[in-house]
Amino acid sequence: MKIKRKGIMAFLVAGMILLAVFLRKEQTEMRMISYSDFWEMAANGEIAAVTVNDLPEWEIRLQNGEWAKTPNPRSQDVKERLLSLDIHVVEEKTAQGNAFFMLLGVLGLGAVLLRSRKSGAMGLEKYAAIKAEEKIPDVTFSDIAVPKDTLESMQDLVSFLREPGRFSRCGARIPKGVILYGPPGTGKTLLAKALAGEARCPFFAMSGADFVQVYVGVGASRVRELFRKARKAGGGVIFIDEIDAIGKKRDNGNDEREQTLNALLTEMSGFSGSDGILVLAATNRLDTLDGALLREGRFDRRIEVGLPDYEDRLKILRVHSRKKPLDAGVSLEELAYKTTLFSGAQLDTLLNEAAIRAARRKGESISPEDMEKAYCSMVAGEERKRNMTEEEKRITSFHEAGHALITRLLLPDARLMRITVIPSSRGAAGYSMSVQKDKMLHTRKELICMMAAVLGGRAAEEMIFGPENVTTGASGDLKKAREMAHCMVKDWAMGESEEEIIREGMQRAKECLKEHEEKFRLLAEELIKKDTLTEEEIKRILEKSEKNLLL
Repeated sequence: MKIKRKGIMAFLVAGMILLAVFLRKEQTEMRMISYSDFWEMAANGEIAAVTVNDLPEWEIRLQNGEWAKTPNPRSQDVKERLLSLDIHVVEEKTAQGNAFFMLLGVLGLGAVLLRSRKSGAMGLEKYAAIKAEEKIPDVTFSDIAVPKDTLESMQDLVSFLREPGRFSRCGARIPKGVILYGPPGTGKTLLAKALAGEARCPFFAMSGADFVQVYVGVGASRVRELFRKARKAGGGVIFIDEIDAIGKKRDNGNDEREQTLNALLTEMSGFSGSDGILVLAATNRLDTLDGALLREGRFDRRIEVGLPDYEDRLKILRVHSRKKPLDAGVSLEELAYKTTLFSGAQLDTLLNEAAIRAARRKGESISPEDMEKAYCSMVAGEERKRNMTEEEKRITSFHEAGHALITRLLLPDARLMRITVIPSSRGAAGYSMSVQKDKMLHTRKELICMMAAVLGGRAAEEMIFGPENVTTGASGDLKKAREMAHCMVKDWAMGESEEEIIREGMQRAKECLKEHEEKFRLLAEELIKKDTLTEEEIKRILEKSEKNLLL
C-alpha cells in the first residue's frame, strides 16, 4: 500500500512538472509586440482579435493567423478603443490555458488528500502545528519590578505549581485559570513568564490571534495540541495573550472563533488542579469576555495589573537602566515623579529613546539633557522648527501662559515643568507641561479647577484679543473638556448637564486670569522672548511679579 501511494505521488509530481514546462514553453514561443507597435498595428488593421484579462500580458491574434502577446495597457477605455477599430475582443476572467492550472490544482489537492489520509481529514494537523515552546524561562520576579499587591497574588500561584498536592490534601481547590487584566504595556506577558521561571516549570505561550485562522477547525485543533504538549511535559504554565481574540461574548453563531472558544472551555474542564497545569490569559478588556470563560472552574481568579505608582515606576526604571550608562546628573527619582500614568513599557521606551539620543550625539553616556528631550518627545512629540508669524507666536504665547498660570494657581499639587511655543510633531502650536501627583480620588472642586486649566488657553485668547478673534488652537482643549464633563455627569453625578460644567470651568478660568492679570501678561511676554520657559524660569518670573505687587 505504501509503495502504491509513493508511486501515485511520484506520478502526480512528474505530471505537474511536465505541464508547467509545457505551459512555460508555449508562452515563451509567442512573439512579444511592444505597446506602441500594438496600437500602430491595430490602427493598420493587422490585428484580428485580443484576449482581455487581468494578467500582465495579453494574447493577440494577427490577421495572418499568428499568435503574439503584448503588455497589458491597464487602461479603462481600452475595450472601447479596440471595438472602434473593428477588433474582436474576448473577455476572460482568467488567462487562456488556465484550465491547465486548474488541473494542476486538482492534482495537487489529490496529492494533499493522499498524504492527509493517515493524519486526518483535510490535513488540519499540518495547519494546527503550534510554535509554543516548552522551555523554562530564565526570568523570575527578582528580574522585574512587580507591585507589592500583584506580587503577593502571583506568589500564591507559584505555590500551586510547585506543591499542588499540599493544597489538595487540605481540600483547597487549585485555580485552573487566571486572568491578568489591565492597560496595555503594564507587563502582563512578562509577569506570566516570570511566574513560570519562578516555579521552574515549562512555559507555553501563544496569542489569541494565533488560534483564529481562515481554515475551519484549525483553532480548535491548536487548542487541543497546546494542552497535549502541556500534559506531555508533566505540567507547566499555558499563557494565552490577547484572549479576547477568541474569548469575546458569543452571539449564537458557529464561526471559527466560537469553535475555538468551545475547545478551550472543554480542555479547561478536562484537567484537575493536581495535574500541575495553570492557564494564564491576558486582556486589556475584561468586560468583553464571555461569561463561560469567567465562571467557577475556569478563569475564576483575576489579577489586576494596573499602571505603576511612584514607587513602582522607580523600581521599573532601576531595572531597565541596569545596562545603560547614566550620567551622575540623571535622577531616576525625578524621572519617576514626572512619569505619572506611564506604563512599564513606556518607561522602557523612554530610557531607550534617551540612549538613542546619546548615541546620536556620539556620547559615552546618557545625560540629563538626553533624558529631558526623550521625555518631552514622548509626552508632547518632537519639536518642529516651523516658521510662525509674529501674530501667531503672540497668540500662542498668551494661550499657553493662560494654561500655565491657572495650573500653577488652582492646582497647587501639580508641578509646572515647561512651557513652549515651539510647534510639535503632534500638531500642537505649543504646550504647557505639568505633572499631577498620584491620587485615587478627586473632589468636584478639584475637577472644576482642572477644567479651568484645560480651558485656560481659550479664556486667555478671549481676554486679550476679544471673543471675535479666538482661534482654532483650542480644539484639542475643548475636546478634552467635553470628555471630562461627560464623565462628571454620566459617571460621577457631579452636575446636571455637560454644558453647565464647561461654562463653570470657563468662568473659573476667566476669573483667575483677571485676578492675576499682571502675572499672566508678564509670563506671556517672557514666553514671546524666549520661546521656552523651564520650571525654574517660571518660578522666577512669578516671584518677580509678586515682588512688584508688594512694591
